Amino acid sequence: MSDASLSGLRPGDTPSSSPVTRFAALRREIASPSLSFLMEAHDGLSAKIVQEAGFRGIWASGLTTSASLGLRDSNEASWTQVLDVLEYMADATTLPILVDGDTGHGNFNNVRRFVRKLCERGIAGVCIEDKLFPKTNSFIGEAQPLADVDEFCGRIKAGKDSQTDDDFTLVARVEALISGQGMEEALRRAEAYHRAGADAILIHSKKADADEIFTFAERWAGRAPLVIVPTMYYATPTELFRQAGISTIIWANHLLRASITAMRETAARIHEDQSLVRVEGSVATVKDIFRLVGNAELEEAERRYLPARPAPGAIVLAASGGEMGGLTLDQPKCMLDIRGQSLLQRLVGTLRESGVRDVTVVRGYRKETVSLQGIRTLDNDRHAETGEAWSLACAREAIRGETIIAYGDVLFRRYILDSLLTSSADVVVAVDTLGAQPRPGKRDLVAADRRFSGDYLDDRPAHLRLMAHEVAPGELCGEWMGLARFTARGAEWLREEIAAMEMEGLLEGADLPALLTRIATKHPVRVKYFTGHWLDVDTLTDLAEARNFT
Repeated sequence: MSDASLSGLRPGDTPSSSPVTRFAALRREIASPSLSFLMEAHDGLSAKIVQEAGFRGIWASGLTTSASLGLRDSNEASWTQVLDVLEYMADATTLPILVDGDTGHGNFNNVRRFVRKLCERGIAGVCIEDKLFPKTNSFIGEAQPLADVDEFCGRIKAGKDSQTDDDFTLVARVEALISGQGMEEALRRAEAYHRAGADAILIHSKKADADEIFTFAERWAGRAPLVIVPTMYYATPTELFRQAGISTIIWANHLLRASITAMRETAARIHEDQSLVRVEGSVATVKDIFRLVGNAELEEAERRYLPARPAPGAIVLAASGGEMGGLTLDQPKCMLDIRGQSLLQRLVGTLRESGVRDVTVVRGYRKETVSLQGIRTLDNDRHAETGEAWSLACAREAIRGETIIAYGDVLFRRYILDSLLTSSADVVVAVDTLGAQPRPGKRDLVAADRRFSGDYLDDRPAHLRLMAHEVAPGELCGEWMGLARFTARGAEWLREEIAAMEMEGLLEGADLPALLTRIATKHPVRVKYFTGHWLDVDTLTDLAEARNFT
């Protein structure tokens, strides 16, 4: 979104030296001779989405706000509950908000207090309708009773007298056409509300065509800005509203309706499949949620305000060539292309997203091809005759302080790494519960003192007993993902065990499962269970899956 949009400027406006307030921005939208659009939102996240889409204003719908709370649109949500939602919306966006104020939540006195509280929270305007409290949604039933004209004018005057910003906008919503009282009554009420001080008139209709809207607009003749809500007559071309001199169109409830459809489909599919496989690629990523709610700003603030702690380092073991046919003749597996990035680059990117900046990669096969900006490389020139533990020993100088150990041919979602980083254990390994039914081939299988219970809220710790390529079926708990985290104390244990294996003559041929099992006989090694969301790239099929892994 452009700076002009954020400041409330419309195309062609000239920026002034002082920023435009949200109150002034909404008034400019409503009063402009060109057609404006307000998009419905019902909470902080949907408000962010409205701004991201490029709209210049938000309609805080009473229907969708109530529905998002699981309540009916009949003033079941109190005005203080509505204010709480509005405060989150105002904090989440820089856009001006016009709130659906229903009837004003009571008589003139309720309107006075409501308007003052809206102004305190930076809500730029309110729309109140000429019906009785508690209200009933306009699309339910027929011939709903309307407020007395003079009494409703008193509500308008009370609202205008109570605003604390001169640019606060009060829109009077005329329900005469909805209630079947006809065009003359609609015009009579609109004129009275205009004289009482309403800044704009919202004329409402539930017919499938816009004929009575156009008739009203023609007879109204631009005496005040005219706002419409074409929920029922949505097929009318927008250009006809421009020609009719409509000021503002409110798209009143479509974000919530769209989310209901998507949530129903997703919930039904997960219930049917008892799996996330079919839905994971079609829904927004967790990373997108983090972006929308501003995690990056929080991370920057943490760097500014929290005491600095040593950043964790990582050692990536990428010395083996891998058996991928012709693809690995001239380069190791870690350098295979995954949609424009090497496998190693994708892995290092995930590490850096979690704050792991100091990355050491142990190279071996075709080591000259293993290159990536910002990493340090060490070489295992005996990669053809040694195992993973020897490669790790080549980087023992980098095992200091908090350390991540990862295979160079794995991909995993960031939340898995974040979970390891926030663990209180000195050594913690990421284990896939699906490993209880291991895939064909050589796998790092795990036996622990407690299996995954199936409940992710179950925080009882599990500890490693054995990690090997073969585990008795009755003891099998999962498959290691090739990802482990060590605190400074855990890193000291790791260095000690590498040295012990070297002294015993066992280091050269040992793999990481053997090393981790030895540590587990002396110190607690926490098992952290996950289900899916990672990939070990061992075959051409795995490589194809990696290109769809996000």
